[in-house]
Amino acid sequence: MSTIAIFGGTGYAGSAIRDEALRRGHRVVSVTRMLPDGTAGGPDLEFREGSVHDAALADQVAAEADVIVVSIRFAPGGSGDGVKMLDAFPALTRAAAAHGTRLGVVGGAASLLVAEGGPRLIDTPEFPDQFKGEAGSAAEALEALRADATGADWFFVSPAAGFGSYNPGEPTGKYRVGGDVLLTDESGKSEISGADFALAFVDEIERPRHHRTRFTVAY
Repeated sequence: MSTIAIFGGTGYAGSAIRDEALRRGHRVVSVTRMLPDGTAGGPDLEFREGSVHDAALADQVAAEADVIVVSIRFAPGGSGDGVKMLDAFPALTRAAAAHGTRLGVVGGAASLLVAEGGPRLIDTPEFPDQFKGEAGSAAEALEALRADATGADWFFVSPAAGFGSYNPGEPTGKYRVGGDVLLTDESGKSEISGADFALAFVDEIERPRHHRTRFTVAY
């Protein structure tokens, strides 16, 4: 059994990863800025209030957990107080490196290449302008991790293009793994359900295969 701390453990991807980890018998610490009313934990689930931007909390969590998961929206304008998600990563990687804790990040699909050699999905004419801010912020976080000098054992998981609460899908128990190129099915669709994304994410936690790199999952 591992202890998995999830920043954003009540969100769409974070809660799916939380539930999959609990199903497999892991202990989960779900960290969120504001606990919903009526939130209750359990024998293997602890809810904790706090911010991913709290460096002391990041260090404390890294000391307790085997894996830290970051599943927080990469809002371009930050959290409302001028702080951007990207600003949290230096403290997270330092803490992970200091305590030998893995760092897993739920990223986006926009930084994936549409084909070998590019371009990135975000750079195609079809990519909606209203999503470029958030998508660009996630891409910047990936580049920051790639430039990390702490030696932290991080992994960044990009879901399929059609991933989110707007397209929850159904669990199938299956997924494909790729690298930096967007995965599509035989009809050209790029999709993954929340449950199957979580399946892939926890599989990586249990059987580490990707170290200091990004990978993608889709059907």
